Amino acid sequence: MSLNFNRVTLAGNLTRDPDLKRIGEHRVVASFTLAINRYWRGEDGERREETTFVDCEAWGRTAEILGQYLNKGSNCLVEGRLRQDQWQDSSGKRISRMKILVEQIQFGGTRQGATQPSDQAATYPPSAPSGQRVNEGPSLEESFAAGAQALSETHP
Repeated sequence: MSLNFNRVTLAGNLTRDPDLKRIGEHRVVASFTLAINRYWRGEDGERREETTFVDCEAWGRTAEILGQYLNKGSNCLVEGRLRQDQWQDSSGKRISRMKILVEQIQFGGTRQGATQPSDQAATYPPSAPSGQRVNEGPSLEESFAAGAQALSETHP
């Protein structure tokens, strides 16, 4: 039996405004980095913090909505899958990078001290309210259910 499952769910804050690019007339891609903080108390009782930075990429309508409503400091939850990009640099060295291909996003709030774009109202319009999910693929629950069903079919 072989299991394959590639699903990631992360919540954090954008480290910069999303970088939107048009590819041709009809395709849009948004690149951004998500900072995810982890807090704990050390053996000495002191509070500790660790931040992980994750590169993310969204396409289509999800990319457009990201560019319109999220900016540096915005809090969001992303669901997607890992993708590894590989290329060679000018010296011939092989480079590899993992990133999240965002399929769904849920908006959180704005981090304290973060600024909103000047052309953005403080509230989201009905097409993309705060807490709204933007769906570019199956939900985590649907993916998990499909995987569990496939597993139960192979191992009754």
